[in-house]
Amino acid sequence: MAQGNFGNSGSRTHAYGWEAEEAVEQARVQVASVLNADPREVIFTSGATESDNLALKGVVDAEIAAGGKRRHIVTSAIEHKAILDPCAVLESRGFEVTYLAPQREGLVPVEQVREALREDTLLVSIMHANNEIGVINDIGAIGEVCRENNVIFHSDIAQSFGKVPIDVKAQAVDLLSISGHKIYGPKGVGALYIRRDPAVPLVAQMHGGGQEMGYRSGTIATHQVVGLGSASALCAADMAVDGERIEALRDRFWAHLKQIPGTVLNGVESPRLQGNLNVGFAGVDGETLIMALDDVAAANGSACNSTSVRPSHVLLALGLPEDLAHASLRFTFGRFTTEEEVDYAASRVADVVGGLQARNSAVST
Repeated sequence: MAQGNFGNSGSRTHAYGWEAEEAVEQARVQVASVLNADPREVIFTSGATESDNLALKGVVDAEIAAGGKRRHIVTSAIEHKAILDPCAVLESRGFEVTYLAPQREGLVPVEQVREALREDTLLVSIMHANNEIGVINDIGAIGEVCRENNVIFHSDIAQSFGKVPIDVKAQAVDLLSISGHKIYGPKGVGALYIRRDPAVPLVAQMHGGGQEMGYRSGTIATHQVVGLGSASALCAADMAVDGERIEALRDRFWAHLKQIPGTVLNGVESPRLQGNLNVGFAGVDGETLIMALDDVAAANGSACNSTSVRPSHVLLALGLPEDLAHASLRFTFGRFTTEEEVDYAASRVADVVGGLQARNSAVST
């Protein structure tokens, strides 16, 4: 971008604006290409949370504006808070929400969705890959069931976008939420895919200048959008190679960890994101464990809830005992992770968990 490209992409009367607009539209093409979508079906937001809110509340408001009577929404109990909290708001507005309980392995079967549909079901929102346990739902099959029943289908794909193939022309998805920083793009930028054919009725939640085809007013953050576009292009080019390498690192790490007594894999082993491993360690205190692993970047839940001392709502919904859910950690592997780091982290986890288990065993006797 010449001279930093500080022009407003909405300014059509000078070259600075034209250059910014061209950069934004190139990014739109780059994001759409990862989905095999029409670029006109992609609008930019501040992140997946805003995209989720626009999708859910926008569909609801469109139904109300059209005089429709459908007031039922289906989602799962292990969605991200960016879905669960808007659903709670919609419940306060008189909508009924069915929260599907996933299988013990963390998947939401298509038949479970089918059975939850009613004549007044307006919307289904089921995430593609879970942000905590990494398991991957069959959103294509879920979308087909929704399409057969004239129900709008939304999926939060923040975790899977750019990591596993998604083809909106082959899959019956209507709305998809994307986050930039999950693919090494900037924080504070995301996108929402909105299907054009059949068109999805959606009412804007932010009003002002009518940017982003009227769906999301406000001056576009050109540099962040360009960063999301560039990150998307890199993912598209390297998806297969990166995925194979990262999966090998994850499996190498798991081969070490499963030698530790009392270790449990949370979520089905496959289908799972290549870079995600969520593991519980029986016989240890979760807070003590994560504090002892001060040189290993692991998490005991979603980053959005990392200050909470409560166990993960996802793991509890899978039926894990509270003590095991509390002693579970999420490990992730990415583009820059090395074998040396994997081996070091595994060794540290084994040492710390073994020490804590031994100490707790001695205390109990």
